[in-house]
Amino acid sequence: MAKKTVATLRTGQGKDFTKVIKMVKSAKSGSYQFKEEIVHKDHIKDFFASK
Repeated sequence: MAKKTVATLRTGQGKDFTKVIKMVKSAKSGSYQFKEEIVHKDHIKDFFASK
């Protein structure tokens, strides 16, 4: 099933999307967490600008 997903992202409109990972500091414990999303290439800067 994963192969179908990867193949779909590589062809057609799937090329316009990017997986982004951001490290966010937790307010409670002070440790870092990773927030990851698949976003359109036009919205990458918006993803990193938001908290």
